[in-house]
Amino acid sequence: MKPATTPANPDGFFWRWHTYFSERFPPLQHGLLIAAFCFGVLSYAARVAMPAQKPGAMVFVVAFVTAFLMILQLRILDEFKDFEEDARWRPYRPVPRGLISLASLRRLWFMAAAVQVGVALLLDARLLAGLLAVWLYSGLMGVEFFIRDWLKAHPLVYMLSHILIVPMIATYVAACHWLPQGMKMPDLAGLLAASYFAFCVIEVGRKIRAPVDEEEGVETYTALWGAHRALAAWLGFMITGSAFAVLAALRIQSATFVATLLGAVLLFAMLGAVAFLRSSGQGGGTRFNRLSGLWTLILFLGLGLGSFY
Repeated sequence: MKPATTPANPDGFFWRWHTYFSERFPPLQHGLLIAAFCFGVLSYAARVAMPAQKPGAMVFVVAFVTAFLMILQLRILDEFKDFEEDARWRPYRPVPRGLISLASLRRLWFMAAAVQVGVALLLDARLLAGLLAVWLYSGLMGVEFFIRDWLKAHPLVYMLSHILIVPMIATYVAACHWLPQGMKMPDLAGLLAASYFAFCVIEVGRKIRAPVDEEEGVETYTALWGAHRALAAWLGFMITGSAFAVLAALRIQSATFVATLLGAVLLFAMLGAVAFLRSSGQGGGTRFNRLSGLWTLILFLGLGLGSFY
């Protein structure tokens, strides 16, 4: 993806960060999805743990702020991890073109960590253990588990190992409700599995491109596996994630509601895949990024609303 147009004052502090976030971490786009994620996880966990005890506004704010900053921290770690490749193959990105330095991003990571600690203490100091666990795992991701070359040679394992961070974040979000209440951790197996496969869908969907949009040195799943296999994997993850979401919804008597919502989006996804295989012009792959986001949004909103249904 090429950079946005140069702002009026490209040397200004505000515009440099504004451009960075616009290109690498759009706050509104990520914020909406993370808000739905937190709403779904918190509402479902509360319904399973103690139906009469709903999470309060403070719980949601703490969970959202923490999860949003966790995802931002993952983006920052990616900037360090991919710096050499970006400098060689994607020099148009903000860091290699000198818009934002790695030192500035390092400071931002620690500022985010300080905020996460602060808001965790507003609820329960025991949440810090979960925060540390997420940081440690994300740190291992940042060094690619010390087996970078092997993981690069096995892209599916690379993806699956990295997305394990998502159920960890979901567990932390849920703990923002049940831990301060002195309750035991509820059984969230179906929800955690659904969240895992939801982000597999997002990861594959954002790396599906039309042949004309492929870039040298940029690994996409269409380049690695071919269009048919990449789309089969994307739909397979979506179907699997939908199945786990429906299984999770069975526990809250909302399986029909959730299945109907996800089934409708899944149908659009299948039609989009067929259309792409028939004709994939410039920009044709962007539909899968949008469909991935829509399906994931519906999944978590469905589970969240189903918890009150």
